Amino acid sequence: MKIFTIGFTKKSAEQFFTRLKQSGLERVIDTRLNNVSQLAGFSKKNDLRFFLREICHIDYVHLPELAPTQEILDAYKKNGGDWTTYEHQFLALMAQRRVEETLDRKIISGGCLLCSESTP
Repeated sequence: MKIFTIGFTKKSAEQFFTRLKQSGLERVIDTRLNNVSQLAGFSKKNDLRFFLREICHIDYVHLPELAPTQEILDAYKKNGGDWTTYEHQFLALMAQRRVEETLDRKIISGGCLLCSESTP
C-alpha cells in the first residue's frame, strides 16, 4: 500500500496544488484537528475540498481519528516538547484507537495524509 504525505505551511497555493495535481493521487486525507482556522488560508476544510476537486480532480476526506489529541499537540508545539515524546504519545494514541483495525484501507491506499507542518 502506498501512502503519501504533505504539509501546507511554507507553501503557496500554487506550489501546493501543483504538487498534488502532478502526483496522481486519488484523495487527500486531512489529519488536522484544526482545519477551519483562518490561519489555514487556502487549506480550510471546505475551501480545500472545493480546490482539490476543481483544480486537481482529487477527493477530500477528513479523518480526525488520525490526528493527535489537543493535549498531545499542545505539549509538543506550545510547551516546547521534544519529538521523541510526541511520537511515543501519538503512537500510543493510534494503538488505543486501533486505527489499523478500524480504518478502511481503501480510503488510505493511494491517498496523501495532510498535516499543517511544512515537512510531514
